[in-house]
Amino acid sequence: MTELLTKETFLEKVFNFEKNKEWKFEGDKPCIIDFYADWCGPCKAIAPVLEELSNEYEGKINIYKVDTEKEQELAAAFAIRSIPSMLFVPGDGQPQMAQGALPKAELERVIKEVLGVEK
Repeated sequence: MTELLTKETFLEKVFNFEKNKEWKFEGDKPCIIDFYADWCGPCKAIAPVLEELSNEYEGKINIYKVDTEKEQELAAAFAIRSIPSMLFVPGDGQPQMAQGALPKAELERVIKEVLGVEK
């Protein structure tokens, strides 16, 4: 199941950008963070796909959502200019940002190549 993050839970589970200047992942498994807004059509279109992936990769990756309207500081911290934007965070290494509502096959490819996770 996808989980909604606030700034507080983001600092705990993903990256504490108030404490660390350099990227330091706080989580225990790779994750995808979906930056979205309720009024965004493409965001609504991709939501069920992310739910499916969350079930298919259960226990292997976490899928989080950040409401850019409510969490403007988080959106600003990652320079989110268009939504949906997704941050792919591997267990080790730098995260990668992708913009737009990616098709499921493309998301699966990124999960495999960037996050290093197989189904």
